[in-house]
Amino acid sequence: MNAKKSPTTAKTLRRVELFTDGACSGNPGPGGWAFILRDVQTKRELTGSGGEAETTNNRMEMQAVIEGLRALKRRCHIDLYSDSNYVLQGLKSWMAGWKRNGWMRNERGRKKPVKNVELWQELDRLLQKHEVHFHHIRGHSGHPENERCDQMAVEASQKFR
Repeated sequence: MNAKKSPTTAKTLRRVELFTDGACSGNPGPGGWAFILRDVQTKRELTGSGGEAETTNNRMEMQAVIEGLRALKRRCHIDLYSDSNYVLQGLKSWMAGWKRNGWMRNERGRKKPVKNVELWQELDRLLQKHEVHFHHIRGHSGHPENERCDQMAVEASQKFR
């Protein structure tokens, strides 16, 4: 999904990189999320993290993206980096169909509500404000920003043990 993309917008929009990660001890269990938001031109960074006492890893991965997007005060060109196939597949592939089907998914021929629907709907709302490009990075592979986000997310989750 490249929300509201036009050929001229990429040149006029501020370019930012958003790195995200979620963590959970048990699934469900205490969880944490974290993001790094970096202005490409100035290299200035904003970080954030938080967590919940009883959650899932998928919810924390989604919350990291939500919180990173919420931190932006104006429309931007965003390169979003995540190690979560669940989040990236949902944003790139599944969400359009869920929206067409009233936020329902097909499971073995039966319509079922989308899991974590309130988070997907919030992601959908936030993404409409920006031009976003999605990038998958391998978790725990030495990627510096992913490692930092993982460390912040784990620390946030430990506050709920």
